[in-house]
Amino acid sequence: MRRRPFLAILPSLTLAPLAAHAQGAPKAAERPDAVRLADAEWRKRLSPAQYEVLRQEGTERPGSSPLNAEKRKGRYLCAGCDLPLFSSDTKFESGTGWPSFYAALPGALGTKTDLKLMLPRTEYHCARCEGHQGHVFDDGPAPTGKRYCNNGLALRFVAG
Repeated sequence: MRRRPFLAILPSLTLAPLAAHAQGAPKAAERPDAVRLADAEWRKRLSPAQYEVLRQEGTERPGSSPLNAEKRKGRYLCAGCDLPLFSSDTKFESGTGWPSFYAALPGALGTKTDLKLMLPRTEYHCARCEGHQGHVFDDGPAPTGKRYCNNGLALRFVAG
């Protein structure tokens, strides 16, 4: 690979996700129903594994969530504050080992740029409590082409 072409595209690689950062729901602080708890309260409310994912931006082991096999009609709520995030109508089998959806419910998610793996990714979180949910990619099915790759520990399923 020659250096010049790579360096020429580098700004577009690093700045593209920044545009996604501005999209999504208002920050939790701007919501009248925002859930703001002290760290000790989050630790009481969540299991240690949920705390690691929702509050520390961790990732569960792929294939470990029982929600991967969930096929019933219903809604997927944030495990931190019960805000509905996804409908079962948008769930699909992505083959990644995590529950995946091609669309979120309106106003349910906020986004930010994640640089932990050096290449920018778009992280999404609950718009009400800012709990980390997962990352969104542009390799999902129609009609959106999106794949919201979610940690099962960050969700609670309600049938119906």
